[in-house]
Amino acid sequence: MDGMQNNKGINTKLKFSAAFRELIILGVVTVFVFMASYFLNIFNFLVKMFYENPKEIVYIDEIITVLLTLSIGFAVFAWRRWLELKRESAQRIRDEEMLREAAETEADVERIVSKQLRSDMDQIKQEIKQILFLLSGKGK
Repeated sequence: MDGMQNNKGINTKLKFSAAFRELIILGVVTVFVFMASYFLNIFNFLVKMFYENPKEIVYIDEIITVLLTLSIGFAVFAWRRWLELKRESAQRIRDEEMLREAAETEADVERIVSKQLRSDMDQIKQEIKQILFLLSGKGK
């Protein structure tokens, strides 16, 4: 049982390092987007475009609202998938443990049956030897 607890600890560390790696990647991507927007002046481009087309500025509220809704929606979606994955992983671990116990039980039963069959065979051999001994006439 201690070995299994150690394995679970190792798995937890691996999951943490994968999550930490993804967090680092997210930070790097965020810095990259910040640098790209700074050097490419994306917002200046948008301001100039809306300044030249004042009728189109009406849609900026909708664009921001849609993007905010999408980001919150994707965050909730990812969180729910994470919970689903966590439940499924726990269920798989329970199922694997049940299968392991069933296999061990089956192996124990097979060992017991095999031992009993060997005992029965030895007893039958002994009886056959006794019968052959008696039939050979040496028993008289």
